[in-house]
Amino acid sequence: MSEVIILAFDTSTSAITAAVHDGSRILAEAAVIDTRRHTEALAPMVEKSLQECGLRPADLTHIAVGIGPGPFTGLRVGIVTAVTMGYALGVPVHGICSLDALAAQAVGDVDGELLVASDARRKEVYWARYVSADGSAMRTSEPAVNHPLDLPEEVRALPTVGRGPVLYPEHFRNPRPILDVRAGAIADLAALEIGSGRHTDAVPMYLRRPDAQEPGAPKPTLAGGR
Repeated sequence: MSEVIILAFDTSTSAITAAVHDGSRILAEAAVIDTRRHTEALAPMVEKSLQECGLRPADLTHIAVGIGPGPFTGLRVGIVTAVTMGYALGVPVHGICSLDALAAQAVGDVDGELLVASDARRKEVYWARYVSADGSAMRTSEPAVNHPLDLPEEVRALPTVGRGPVLYPEHFRNPRPILDVRAGAIADLAALEIGSGRHTDAVPMYLRRPDAQEPGAPKPTLAGGR
């Protein structure tokens, strides 16, 4: 068995996706498009991917998870699952920017500048700029969330991956046929991180507050305020 066995998954886009990687190549990968069933779909997909390789959770040496940016609920499911599994198995959990994974999927299709624009709901997109060259994609701007029209026209004219062009075709006119994150791309980036001795914590990139806010401290009653 390889010294490195990575379980990777992502729930930041419309795809719920999982993959197993041996540090050099993808051994198994599965995905389903569903924006509402992250909790129900992720665990069976992880189990299916491991079974396809004849592996058990105890065989894993690393876990990698997409940390967004992405909608709060879906993103939280993936990250909590990854952190919980990592703690239970005693293996490191690597956080991979989901926009980076989408950009990596475009390598080979796009040479030069590239835009990633994924669905942020509220008529907005999560986005970042990249340069694709020499078999990799390097991010050249920090991930952000904006209405499409807030992006400069020259940025919106770049070759674009993600669901932004599908949702807002009038604003992104150079679409490429890559819509959602693949867990295999998350695993590939994690393998590079592991090979270089780096580690990125699985801290979610929400970029904005969730729609459902946690309740604040209770207000004092009249009696308590006396």
